[in-house]
Amino acid sequence: MAFSRVCKLDPPSRGIFRKPAVMLCSLLTSLFLLHCLTERCSTTMPSPLKSSSRLVGVFAADLEDLRSPRRKRLVYKWTSGSDGMSYGAGRRYTRVSGDEDAGQVVEQDGAPELDSAPPEDSLLLPPLDIVPSRKVSPRFAGKLSPLGEGTKKLPQALIIGVKKGGTRALLEFLRVHPDIRAVGAEPHFFDRNYDNGLEWYRELMPKTLEGQITMEKTPSYFVTREAPARISAMSRDTKLIVVVRDPVTRAISDYTQTLSKKPDIPSFESLTFKNRTTGLIDTSWSAIQIGIYAKHLDNWLQYFPMEQILFVSGERLISDPAGELGRVQDFLGLKRIITDKHFYFNQTKGFPCLKKAEGSSKPHCLGKTKGRTHPNINPEVVQRLRDFYRPFNMKFYQMTGRFFGWDE
Repeated sequence: MAFSRVCKLDPPSRGIFRKPAVMLCSLLTSLFLLHCLTERCSTTMPSPLKSSSRLVGVFAADLEDLRSPRRKRLVYKWTSGSDGMSYGAGRRYTRVSGDEDAGQVVEQDGAPELDSAPPEDSLLLPPLDIVPSRKVSPRFAGKLSPLGEGTKKLPQALIIGVKKGGTRALLEFLRVHPDIRAVGAEPHFFDRNYDNGLEWYRELMPKTLEGQITMEKTPSYFVTREAPARISAMSRDTKLIVVVRDPVTRAISDYTQTLSKKPDIPSFESLTFKNRTTGLIDTSWSAIQIGIYAKHLDNWLQYFPMEQILFVSGERLISDPAGELGRVQDFLGLKRIITDKHFYFNQTKGFPCLKKAEGSSKPHCLGKTKGRTHPNINPEVVQRLRDFYRPFNMKFYQMTGRFFGWDE
């Protein structure tokens, strides 16, 4: 009887198991939602890049921008030089590639290990704590200013003359050098625009990085009487470059340029002489006056020592451009980067051209206004001019310590 009563007892209530089951389901649901949120955040929220175990302000979302072919090339150029050295010497960087490693750049001690070219699916980034003003690799200095850095400075070197001597060719050749930044147009500050002030002049200059030289060229400075004092007032350390050419050939070239603009001007012969019968040369004509180099140099030597003035041969700039450019680079205290490999001789124009101009991968020659055909000049007039210039040339040779061979 008692046994039957025990056997007829009700089974345990289901409520005992319901609460743990509900709690377990809630826990699983929470874990699932947490997992989903984590997955979503990892794909939508940017994660910062790390450099030297510090957070920096570049995010993985920006990498898609930087992975574009053009920006990838720019960043690669910024971070590596021609010899494979990185922007920050003595550092090694891991490669950013694929989705799994996005946002991770590790800086390690040791020599840089970079490939000669970046793979298509990868991107090299420099450590962003590098100071932008540090000198970049010679290959890219002046070609790319990281993050738009650089400051405008007054020029440390000037091409001051002479007109029709080859100043434009020299400037274009020099602009190939990564440590030279130059104004393309002639500012004419020290002869025509001096009243505008030095700040106005500075604003005309391109931005430069540390170690780069700012330059400009205005050929009329050499024959402007006030120019030496004004340039000296700006900086007594300014380096001066003068391209000189056979004064007779230079005068004919000067006349040819004027003739192309004013076809109705008098003949070369009539402008050369004050009196054709006596053969007296008209030195007031600018085409003649510019070629009296010794006279103009006297004025410059009152403000600058000869060591700060370099005279470049216009003739040798055509026959041996790399040789003359080597002298200029030495004078400016720069490494000889511009060499024979940068030039080829254009038979049509009759002078050397650049295989690759600044910021371009194409050959570059000076424009149509350069290399004009000279008019035929009476040989007697040419000889009279040579006789006139000879004593001035000899004095100029003595002053500069260089024989240019114009009287041979």
